[in-house]
Amino acid sequence: MAGPKLAAMCAHVLVAEDDAKQAELVRRYLERDGHTVTVVGDGRAALDEWRRRGPDLMVLDVMMPRVDGLDVCRVLRRESDLPVLMLTARATEDDLLLGLDLGADDYLTKPYSPRELAARVRSLLRRSATGRPAPDDRLLRVGELQIDPVRHEVVLGAQMIDCTPGEFQLLEALAGEPGRVFTRAQLLRKLHGFDRYVTVRTVDVHVMNLRKKLRRPDLLVTVYGVGYKLAG
Repeated sequence: MAGPKLAAMCAHVLVAEDDAKQAELVRRYLERDGHTVTVVGDGRAALDEWRRRGPDLMVLDVMMPRVDGLDVCRVLRRESDLPVLMLTARATEDDLLLGLDLGADDYLTKPYSPRELAARVRSLLRRSATGRPAPDDRLLRVGELQIDPVRHEVVLGAQMIDCTPGEFQLLEALAGEPGRVFTRAQLLRKLHGFDRYVTVRTVDVHVMNLRKKLRRPDLLVTVYGVGYKLAG
């Protein structure tokens, strides 16, 4: 389930946050950017609202009653490529990587600047399937793998591969120069907008998830001691 097409990068953003004061602050900043904002206070309501209204992006707090943010993200990734910006009071690397492993596209740790959150939302919307394509977007082909930046589609053979915006951006970077070895640091710089606490292990998580989805271990190659490449 993908959100509707955006007009001038204004979107419908669903904010799932049980702290009423924090949710109101986020709502004000996002509405200031021209977005329509719906606020819910628990994970169950977030899933119900997502299914009912099909937002373009979700801002998702990890610690919520009834159903927590991690479980919400699990459900979303089984059914949708909706961009997800996670919020958490936990700042350890393992916690951040767990959220990314579940399919979150970006992560902010509390306390955070509402202006930074609004900037992250803008970045995710540009990168997402519902964002406006750049004029130089082009179809990328590497063997049986085909990547369409305009439609935000990945096809391997005859199979459509569902990718999160972060996974898509990493795969697009590799496919742009097949056979080239990228270091983790170089690939991380392709993933614009990630929280400053996230390290280059973020790239490993995305590669692991892509390998599961592609089911072709010969495509995404590890160059030990250096990084990764896409086999040409």
